[in-house]
Amino acid sequence: MTEHLAATGAPVHAIELDASLARKLQQLTQQFPNLTVVPGDVLQADISAIAAGRRVRIYGNLPYYITSPILHHLFGFADAIDEIHIVIQTEVAERLTAQPKSKSYGYLSVVTQLYARSELVLRIPREAFRPPPEVGSALVTLRFPGERAKLGLADDLEFLDFVKLCFAQKRKTLVNNLRSMASPGRVRETLEHLGLRPDARAEQLGLSLLAALHQQL
Repeated sequence: MTEHLAATGAPVHAIELDASLARKLQQLTQQFPNLTVVPGDVLQADISAIAAGRRVRIYGNLPYYITSPILHHLFGFADAIDEIHIVIQTEVAERLTAQPKSKSYGYLSVVTQLYARSELVLRIPREAFRPPPEVGSALVTLRFPGERAKLGLADDLEFLDFVKLCFAQKRKTLVNNLRSMASPGRVRETLEHLGLRPDARAEQLGLSLLAALHQQL
């Protein structure tokens, strides 16, 4: 993948934690002077420093067990990113792209769609990998920006903490999940004001309604 990207002539920074793979990538720099190898953990990488004032596109086959932490880290640099193209576990891909009232919709759907417009581009069969993984895979594209600019949030992190609370126990109503924040009566009153049922659950609310509920509470 790095070789294909470097062949375009664009500046490419390859972040690689595995020392032996980093050495192989370093050999490619002789053929592609536009390639820079960045040894280290992507979870520690300063994407803004790498971007150096440019907007970037990010490509990767993410380790499935840390997909969510990697995405959260990258979203912290949303203002420097144009697009992300990643291969991840199918189940996670469905969560990133899920819409309200669907089985896969949850906190990860909301945080992704806050920062980016998500698309499940391609489902990849297990047989495409050597050795074949135990789970299905999918290519997902995230295009920036997402809904954040339209919502006018005062504090992204405060809003996302609120969303976590809303989805704390998915089968419970918002009235129950938000007890630590507001009285049941106050939550019911706010839901009614927003045109929602008193027994509404977080999985039924899109980003704009979650933002409105957060603002009013």
